[in-house]
Order: sequence, then C-alpha cells, then structure tokens
Amino acid sequence: MRKLLSLVVAVCITFSAMADEGMWLLPYIKKMNEKDMKAHGCKLKAEDIYSAEKSSLKDAIVIFGGGCTGEIVSPNGLLFTNHHCGYDAIQKLSSVEHDYLKDGFWAMNNSEELPAEGLSVKFVRQIFDVTADILGNIPSTASQDEFEASVNANKKALIAEFGAKYPGMEIVIPSFFGDNQYFAFVYEVYTDIRLVGTPPSSIGKFGGDTDNWMWPRHTGDFSVFRVYAGKDNRPAEYSEENVPYKAEKWLEISLDGVEEGDFGMIMGFPGSTERYKTSYEIDYMLEVDNPQRIYIRGERQQIWRKFMDADQAIRIKYDSKYAQSANYWKNSIGMSRGIEKLNVRDKKVQQEAAFQAWAEKNTLPEERFIEALSIIERSQTMSRKENAAMQYVAEAFMQSVEIIQLMLLVEPENVESFYKNYDVNVDRAVAKRMLQIYRENNEMLPSIYEKIDAEFGGNSDAYVDWLYDNTMFGTYEGCIKVLSSDDNSLLMNDPAYELSNSILELYRILFPPMIDSMTLFAEGHRLYIKGLMMMQPDKAWASDANFTIRLTYGNVLPYSPADGIVYNYYTTLDGVMAKEDPSNPVEFTVPERLKELYRTKDYGRYADKSGELRVGFLVNCDITGGNSGSPVMNAKGQLIGLAFDGNWEAMSGDVAFEPELQRTIAVDIRYVLFVIEKYGNAKWLIDELTIK
Repeated sequence: MRKLLSLVVAVCITFSAMADEGMWLLPYIKKMNEKDMKAHGCKLKAEDIYSAEKSSLKDAIVIFGGGCTGEIVSPNGLLFTNHHCGYDAIQKLSSVEHDYLKDGFWAMNNSEELPAEGLSVKFVRQIFDVTADILGNIPSTASQDEFEASVNANKKALIAEFGAKYPGMEIVIPSFFGDNQYFAFVYEVYTDIRLVGTPPSSIGKFGGDTDNWMWPRHTGDFSVFRVYAGKDNRPAEYSEENVPYKAEKWLEISLDGVEEGDFGMIMGFPGSTERYKTSYEIDYMLEVDNPQRIYIRGERQQIWRKFMDADQAIRIKYDSKYAQSANYWKNSIGMSRGIEKLNVRDKKVQQEAAFQAWAEKNTLPEERFIEALSIIERSQTMSRKENAAMQYVAEAFMQSVEIIQLMLLVEPENVESFYKNYDVNVDRAVAKRMLQIYRENNEMLPSIYEKIDAEFGGNSDAYVDWLYDNTMFGTYEGCIKVLSSDDNSLLMNDPAYELSNSILELYRILFPPMIDSMTLFAEGHRLYIKGLMMMQPDKAWASDANFTIRLTYGNVLPYSPADGIVYNYYTTLDGVMAKEDPSNPVEFTVPERLKELYRTKDYGRYADKSGELRVGFLVNCDITGGNSGSPVMNAKGQLIGLAFDGNWEAMSGDVAFEPELQRTIAVDIRYVLFVIEKYGNAKWLIDELTIK
C-alpha cells in the first residue's frame, strides 16, 4: 500500500494534466497542475489557490447545505450560491402570504435577513494525506472483510486523534481511488445561516424542467445568504446576539466578463462520479437502474404536478421536492442517452481487454489483478434481482410515500417540519400509484400485499383509501396524539405503522445479499483501479468525485452538439425575452420589472462593451452534482460566474468525460449583480462587495 501511495505522488509530480478533464485534489496542484494552468492563462501561483500555511482562495469556498457549494464574497460573511441550492430553505421560509419562491425576497439591512433553520455552511480548515496511517498496517494478503475492518478501526482512531487536536471541528476521512488513498478533512461548521436575497423563480428557475441540463440557457440561478457567528467569530446556534461572520478570505468580483478562450477555473465540492465504472456496471445501469428510476419518478412527478398546478399552497409545499426529484430523473434520462450515443460501453470494453492482457502478462496470480474484472462481474450478477427490488423499495415507497417516511423519522422535532410540507391527499394519490407499479414490476412483494389480497380483493386503491381514512398520521395533531400517548397500541395498531413495517421487513430480506455483492465489488474495484495506475504509470489519474473540495480548470469555449450546429459560448437578456411563453407560465414567465429594465436598457455598469446584458456562459471545466453554486473564477482568481449545470449532450460525463462536448453552464456574475441592484433594489449588498 505504501508503494501505491508513492506511485500516486510520483504520477502527480511528473505529469502535466489536461486542462479540461479532472477534478484535482488541492494538495497536489502545485506539483501536478501549476505549470499547465499557467500555460492555459492562469496568473496565480498554486499557493494563492491552496496553501496549508496561509490564507488562500480555498478559504472562501464552502459546503452549502447538504449537497452544494457556496462562496464567501464579502468580509461580512455574505455568500453566493445557486437559486436551486437555496431552494429548499427559501421554500421553508415561504407561505401563501409571503411566497418568496414566486415573488423573490430582498433584505434591505441586516435586521431583515431571515434565519434559515436547519441550514449549515462548512469551511475546510485543514487537509491531510493520511494514507499511510490508514493502510500502513494492513497486509497485502488481507481479505476484503479484514481490509475493511482494519480501515474502519484506523479511521476511528485517527478521527479521535484529530478531534482532540481540533476541538469543535468535524473530521471526515473519505477514500480516494477505490480505497487506495485517504485524506482527512477538518471542517468548521456554522449553523446560523440567513437568507439575504433571492430572485423570483421566474428568474432563478427560468426555463424550469424544459431547460434543465440544456444550452442555450437563460437562468439567473443564484441566491444570497449570510453566515452568522458568535461574538468570538466561532460557530454558534442561532441567536439575535450573533453577528455576521468576519471572513479571513473572500472572493473579489470582476466586471470584465469573459471572451472565447479565456482561462476559467472552478473550485467546489463535486458529489459523485464513476469514471472507473466497468462495462458490467454500465449494463446494469442501462438495463435496470436508470429505467426504473426514470419510470418511478416520472409517475410520481405527474401526480405531484397535477396537484401543484391546482393549488398554490400545495405548490409551495411540493416545489422543492419536485425540483429535487425531477433533476436526477432528467439526469438519468440524459445519462442513458449519452452513454449509448457516445459508445461509452464499447470504450470500457476495450480498456478492460487491455487491462486483462496487461495483468496476465505482467502480474503474479497472488497479486490478484488477473481476477479483478471477474470479481466485479460476479458482484453485478450475484444479487441483481435483490438490487432491482431494493431500488423499487427505496424509490416507490421510502422516497415516494411520505407517510412511510414519517414512520422512519428518528428525531421527534422533525415531525413539525414534515407536516409543514405535507398534504395527505397528495400522498394518498401517490401511494395508490406506487403500490400499483411495484406489484406490476416485482416478484418479491412486501407482506402488505397479502393483506390487500385477503381483505381488499387485491384492490390496492381500496386499501390505500382505508389506510388514509383510518391512520392517525394523516394530520399533525393525530401524530402528536400518538407520540405523546402512554398507550403504545395507538402506534402499533395504526395502519401506517403496519405498512411501514411491511416495507422494512422486505428491506431486511433484501439487504444481506446486497451487502455481499457490495463487499465483492469493493474488492474488485480496489484491485482494478490500483492495477490501472500500475499499468499506466505516466498517466495523470484523477480520483472520482466524493464531495470533497476539488479544482478544475479550462477555457471559455463554444461547442458543436451535432453536424451543422455550433452553440455560442454566451447568452443574453435578449434570449430571456424571446423565450417568454404565456402558454407555459410555470417555466417561461418574464417578470414585468425585468421587461421594463430590458426596454429601457437600464443595465448600469453590468452590460458588455456592445451594450448587451449577458446571462450565461460556457467553460470546459469538469464538474458534477455538488458543484452547483461553485465559483467560476478568472485567471486572477476573481469571481466571474456561478456554475449551475452541465450540458445535455455530455450527460455521460460522470462515467466518461467527453472533452469535445462537455461544458459547464454558468450564470454571468454581471447578471447576478444586475438583478440584485436593478431588479431587487438592494444596492447596499453591491456596496459590500469587492468589485474590480
């Protein structure tokens, strides 16, 4: 294992990386990327971007909420991220009387900023390579179970050690390169986060599902929050006595805009990629995983949309849920399309054949590289039926039928939040459809179907009506009555509890064979990645994304999605006006205030040299989910935009990067500032920024 670490470091030192592909680990950029970055136009030193000894750009980049990126843009803790990243917090603060999703919100001073309960921001304070500490005492002959047990024990001891050294911090030690490398991340977590400003969804979500993952794009996808701290500038629970966080580092903002070929870089927290996925895993994705997800979520979303369109209160409750569901639903559609169209599987087969030939010629049987691919293949076939059923259990029941989710809540204090965004009639309709489609597509049924057959003649709709007519959990008051009662039979005899138990029983049956296949896969995956790196020691290998901070860089470029078509690298406000569609008010409404600013060309200092107001632009950086809200920075490290999406033609990018097609879609920072100042009349926020 120590030899592998040396190999990884050697690769980083000796190879000049491609400008577009790669989510690069910050501790390596000086040795691995600095020279190449400068060749592509970067004006910064590696120490300006990341330094273990002094303040650097890294200190302005944060984890926002549970799955996005944000950046600090003022000395007083002001934070920019995407509108869709702040969507859940904005939704929770909204009501029919104060519909911030529909109308937007702008605080005019600190006292008007709204506490966003449950929202947190994490700063990366330290990064340590701990590979030797985690793997150093594990013999090469260890079985996968022994390997995992040793890794977990070593992690636990190391987390305790770092915890004592950094009290009050969160310590995380994720794996890289298929469990062949480990880093420790020390996070400082702030939990008093307040909403400062958001455009209406007609700007922040312009284009809706139709434009999602598409270019040309005209979405002002941003929102503004502020980090608050105690008087000592350390994390503190919400209090009126808290003060804006005093930032050690914040991003300067450039109004120069971008031109084709300009250098651009993105720092953020990409969530998950699978660049080392084999053809066996791709087969399962295309044949089972994606089709099931697309179908189940599509059925659920149709029901949600029907209720949302008919009732404003339901729309507010379900807007965030719908957006989260639809995003990955469309991603799965695009992923399957891209993998098939770009022949990704065939390329993987070729790589696997080359690896197998290398392993048989250059390695010993006891090293086990020869059997790495066969191990992965077995892992994908041994519990295929259970895996498919488990996905249905998760998607159709645990993620769709909300009354089941309620039964699984661990913290009682979450109950009130649950009912704030719950409608029993919506849930009833969804439950009916989910019970239908589960039976139609699965042989392994939860035991509740025995009750449906015996007592309701196999009519699952009749069963669902009986359940929701008789459960105490259809209302907040009924739920509280059950939870506060000393009579445990109220809970045990409730039909919602019975349904949830039935689902959990099946879950427990499906889980063990899945664990066996996952353990087998982990072993094969670890050997395969280690072998690939040994097979090609002169290649720059980038680890898959795992929601740790990464740097990616490239250039502002157009692209050609098909023969005879070339997409420009930027869009303007002209395109917003052209897309207005009164027949589709949910996705393509243009606010009257924005129309007036367009008519009068009241763009202030945010127009480009030709007088146009640019909305979005493209850069060929390597991002994925989790990068949403990440800063796009110029050659000087100044903020020029916010990354918010990838493009449809390269949706296979999480599995195989496509350099000719793959683009990051970003909202131009000048459009962000224009909306804040001219549309929102919140110039006090502009005055707080450092604008170059």
